Amino acid sequence: KTFIFDDDNCPVTATMKVLGGKWKPILINAIYHTAPARFGELKRSVKGITQSMLTQQLRELEEDGIISRKIYAVIPPKVEYTLTDFGLTLSPVIQTIANWGIEYKLNKQKVQSKQ
Repeated sequence: KTFIFDDDNCPVTATMKVLGGKWKPILINAIYHTAPARFGELKRSVKGITQSMLTQQLRELEEDGIISRKIYAVIPPKVEYTLTDFGLTLSPVIQTIANWGIEYKLNKQKVQSKQ
């Protein structure tokens, strides 16, 4: 049997199409922990992301139904981001990634201390 790893046949490929890249899981995590999150807060708290990359990633997450954007009719403009109900279904996935990150860092320390 030949395996085809594309959006139609592979759920991991479909998931990574939405969550792939350096920033999206970090942004989902940040919005989960700080919701409602404002653009400026995200820009300050997510170290290393550029304003244009933040804008692009938020737009894509919104288009994929992961986050929602609420615009307030005030001056200066105020925009808040929250996870949608569907986006909240990612919280156990993000928590698993966080737990793995803790284990990875511990393992890396052990490996480095043996060298």
